Amino acid sequence: MATEKRLLQNKDWCKGCGVCVGFCPKQVLKIVNEKCVIAHPDACIFCGQCELRCPDNAIYIGGNEDE
Repeated sequence: MATEKRLLQNKDWCKGCGVCVGFCPKQVLKIVNEKCVIAHPDACIFCGQCELRCPDNAIYIGGNEDE
């Protein structure tokens, strides 16, 4: 069975630094009320830049098996 990739986040860990937003090539993310939000999940190409750059590991690519 294939797993579906999804962009996931732990909002409690997010400090709103905006690093993930700055590196997202598709403008999927934005800062709202001092926290990152996945504003346009359908635009995500799962490049992993947000996951790679987040200093707090608050955003990551997951799927059905590893959420």
